[in-house]
Amino acid sequence: MRYIAAALSLILCMCGICEAGGDLPQSINLESVGNARELGGYTTADGRHVKHGVLLRTAALNTISSADADRLTKDYHLAVVADLRMSYEAAPKPDPAIDGVKYLNLRVINEESNRQQLENIPSGDEKARLKFIVDSGFMSYDLYVMFLSDDWGKKAYREFFRELLDLPEGHSLLFHCTQGKDRTGCAAMLILSALGVNEDVILEDYMLTNTFNADLIAQQRKKVQSYGIDEADMEKYMMVLDEVFPKTMETVLSWLKENYGSPAGYITKELGITKAGIESLKAKFLER
Repeated sequence: MRYIAAALSLILCMCGICEAGGDLPQSINLESVGNARELGGYTTADGRHVKHGVLLRTAALNTISSADADRLTKDYHLAVVADLRMSYEAAPKPDPAIDGVKYLNLRVINEESNRQQLENIPSGDEKARLKFIVDSGFMSYDLYVMFLSDDWGKKAYREFFRELLDLPEGHSLLFHCTQGKDRTGCAAMLILSALGVNEDVILEDYMLTNTFNADLIAQQRKKVQSYGIDEADMEKYMMVLDEVFPKTMETVLSWLKENYGSPAGYITKELGITKAGIESLKAKFLER
């Protein structure tokens, strides 16, 4: 593929943290972690609901406060953290160890085959780095298709689903990447699809990133405008930063339906989760 995995690594250095208060939909009330929310409460096609406080999604945890870490363990009974970042991202900004919590680094992007591109990333000049990412073509509407079609992505999401199946009753799993929008958004789409949540609800959950990151996105747009970027190219630049756009998720959903019949078909064929396994997930994470 022509995509450059390095590009996503670079996003990391450019992005701040958005404070998400408890008044935001799906919020898990963390003050030190960006884009922190849950999948609980969503309704499935058969009228059931995703259990609250069990499936948590956030941005990176490297900034987490001790108070928020305590909240995750005491209020949410956190058992597993699935970090979807590349090692190049996780190493300099590692998740802190949380007592009693299992940590997994499930690298969605094939970093080995892109090592040379990583080494060629411009350093120092933020505008140059941002332009490099945009020019690379990595951040396109096909980004999530790349995640799900690459062997690294398949392996990472396969292990993610195994952890969901093995999650002890009464405990939660938290999954994140750097911004909590792309690799994390793709993971949320897969699990919600497996549970039978309708596509329009999945898209609404995906777009909540823009609600949680509203202040940050406004600041970033002003900065990009100050670089003299043409308004016609603004969306490309904001995709690199903290904003999401419906077409990215719509593209991967269409790809899944065209190639596997449905997201559930992909989960069965490529991730190895049987129909019985999907029923186990529903029994574990859904309620009337």
